[in-house]
Amino acid sequence: MQSNNPVFRRSEQFNRATPNAYGNQTYAGNGGAWSGYGQAGTQSDPATWGVGTPGAPTTVAAPMTIDSVVQKTAISLGTVIVFALATWILTPALNVPNANLAGLSTAVTVGALGAFALSMVNSFKRVISPALVLAFCAFEGVALGGLSKLFDASFGGNVVSGAVIGTFAAFAGTLAAYKVFDIKVGHKFRMFVMAAVFGMVGLSLMEMVLGLFGAQLGLFGFGGLGLLTAIAGLVLGVFMLVMDFDFVEQGIANRLPEVESWRAAFAMTVSLVWIYTNLLRLLAILQQD
Repeated sequence: MQSNNPVFRRSEQFNRATPNAYGNQTYAGNGGAWSGYGQAGTQSDPATWGVGTPGAPTTVAAPMTIDSVVQKTAISLGTVIVFALATWILTPALNVPNANLAGLSTAVTVGALGAFALSMVNSFKRVISPALVLAFCAFEGVALGGLSKLFDASFGGNVVSGAVIGTFAAFAGTLAAYKVFDIKVGHKFRMFVMAAVFGMVGLSLMEMVLGLFGAQLGLFGFGGLGLLTAIAGLVLGVFMLVMDFDFVEQGIANRLPEVESWRAAFAMTVSLVWIYTNLLRLLAILQQD
């Protein structure tokens, strides 16, 4: 089964054949003669056959399991939380007159740019790197810590705590719905979600460029348009989680190597961060009213 999600599409493991109803692997061109069996060529030449190195141990990578995915996801989210808390604590307080925002703004900017760059690398990297996943989580934590502190100073503590609780509630509710209702993810659903994600990213980049010329549309602000994009972003984040759950389920069924648990952890961390930031903005807009 092949994915339209760039996070999983770059993985040969996630796109390999899946077992059929009889427990055998299915391949493109199933039923055709296997290369090297009854075919001309070096693969059918007995002189090319080998039995391996005598005494060499045979190593088989441990398969990905629910436990390994949960463990890697917990490590990833823990890294985000630790760096977010560190950023919140180490940056200057904002509840004092003439508070200096330079340090906090720098932390948010550096964290956001670093997280965006590493998210692109991790999304399109064929071989997943746990170190790069954790580096992404560290930069994301810095950005979220600074952003949350700014929202806390501007709109009150209930906005940040509400967004945190709401994010974990969205995760638990989506997982429960996925299992209870036995949600199946089809090709059209994947295409729609990925198109919407790229569309949202494109709009945010356009808004950023327009902001440089003082011509922002307010798509990601705190007005009426901002409210609509925050709700749309929240719904889209839930859809992203559904896709993540589906790919984890497929990966476990395919007995992927355990290292692929890091890819699943990265994808779910991105989805949860997406949900948190949109919830944070949504609650801030509602707090104004």
